[in-house]
Amino acid sequence: MTRPTTRRLAAAGLAALATVSLAACASSDRSASGGTSSSAAGATGGTMVFGAAGAPKLFDPFYATDGETFRVSRQIFEGLVSFTPGTADVAPGLAKTYDSSPDGLTWTFGLQDGVTFSDGTPFDAAAVCKNFTRMYSQKGAAASEAVSQYWADNFGGFADGAAPSLYKSCDATKASTAVVTLTRVTSKFPAVLGLPSFSMQSPTAMEKYDANTVTANGDSFTYSPYALQHPTGTGPFTFDSFDQANGVITLKRNESYWGDKAKLDSLVFQVIADESARKQALQSGQIDGYDLPSPADWDQLKQAGYDLQVRPAFNVLYLGITQSNNPALADIRVRQALAYAIDRKGLVDQQLPQGAEVAKEFYPSTVAGYSNDVMAYDFDPAKAKALLAEAGASNLTLNFYWPTEVSRPYMPKPSDIFNYMQANLQAVGITVNAVSEPWNGGYLDDVDAKKADLFLLGWTGDYNTPDNFIGTFFGSTSNRFTTGVSSWGQTLADDLKAADSEPDVSTRKADYEALNKSLMADYLPAVPISHSPPAIVVASNITGLVPSPLTDEKFASVSKG
Repeated sequence: MTRPTTRRLAAAGLAALATVSLAACASSDRSASGGTSSSAAGATGGTMVFGAAGAPKLFDPFYATDGETFRVSRQIFEGLVSFTPGTADVAPGLAKTYDSSPDGLTWTFGLQDGVTFSDGTPFDAAAVCKNFTRMYSQKGAAASEAVSQYWADNFGGFADGAAPSLYKSCDATKASTAVVTLTRVTSKFPAVLGLPSFSMQSPTAMEKYDANTVTANGDSFTYSPYALQHPTGTGPFTFDSFDQANGVITLKRNESYWGDKAKLDSLVFQVIADESARKQALQSGQIDGYDLPSPADWDQLKQAGYDLQVRPAFNVLYLGITQSNNPALADIRVRQALAYAIDRKGLVDQQLPQGAEVAKEFYPSTVAGYSNDVMAYDFDPAKAKALLAEAGASNLTLNFYWPTEVSRPYMPKPSDIFNYMQANLQAVGITVNAVSEPWNGGYLDDVDAKKADLFLLGWTGDYNTPDNFIGTFFGSTSNRFTTGVSSWGQTLADDLKAADSEPDVSTRKADYEALNKSLMADYLPAVPISHSPPAIVVASNITGLVPSPLTDEKFASVSKG
């Protein structure tokens, strides 16, 4: 069965709420990739082994924030909406239609026919509402931001009412129709439902294996048998096993899948933490592909006949600033000095792959509301020194955190980026105390605990709205940048929320343009550094993989041999 591709367009007034297209960016990528749709011809059978940089945190995507969990989840689960392969454009998913009421608060989803979860239970409107009820009703440790971060970031509070929630209710008006009501208009709907965290999961399996049980153990959490051993979705692959000792996750083709069945019999993710070791594993034939090859290896891999595909740079790397630690960082003149001190063009030219560009603001120009008229911070060490002197911070010392044991789409080699920035900062008289920690071994925890004065971090867009970038970064005052300590922190959060809730496209675009100007000229809570195109590489006998600007690659269309 081929997935239906029809969808009713929302009423004219609702067009204002539709997700902005990234067609220009994504179309070129898809063409360049030579990728094919899942219905295209290709060999069937066999096993593909993909090199993963790390082990998934768990297999229940609602509780996940890490890319390796999402990579596996995307093969097992599906959302009410999806994204057209190779683009950030919202497309039908488990809902073949989605319409909004004129006020933008009520969304009606017409569901695909004949869909079942891999445990054989039906996917219908009742299952949709049970999923929303489950997400909204989290309690105790499960409701903490550390566990349900994507819900907290995108929907806000839970059923206990402790914090306002975007979600209000879900009604199964017919078996094939689910109606979701929101408490306010938002530009992120329905695109946000394409994120793995909000995938539809089998209510029967979640109840049987106690999915909602999460126990706090100090700073860590223990999850249920469902999250660790029994994830159950509607996707083209099903979970088979996780050999934790050897870092091997095995998925099997879902023989009862409702759409075009996966071409591969099995899909294996082999955890190989070291990027050089992943390259060697590809060259030896141990694996069939891996993500984020080092830009220094791109030419070598292509010349050796591997299929290296470069995604659009739908991301941003920034220098994070924690204002609450060091009083000097609360002074915008000091933050501006940091921006002037860093040679971002030199860094892009020398440390990032071809196609990378200097970031003028906190999201790429393909996202609505991007402004070409923001305050620029061209490399100017003399101006940086002058601003530091004016602020009485000529002898500034900063704790600069950077991560090890990780490559990110926006940050291929953190050590090189850190070293480059450190030299820039030292050149204007700033003393840098370097602190390096493993990405999942203390770095993220310490950044979130606001221990760093400066830190390297970034973001790959989940979908194409300004809110997904700057709303996520600065939409609350308890963020990593501690904007709540500034007199403007709450104003910025309120203005971001107002822009997200603006129903008129033109007005909303103007709102975000104004916000981008203020962010760069008046607030500068961090320093945007670059947008960098990440690559993915597979062996020459692997076909059908369509690279995604969202890193939303699906393996159902992949053939081997």
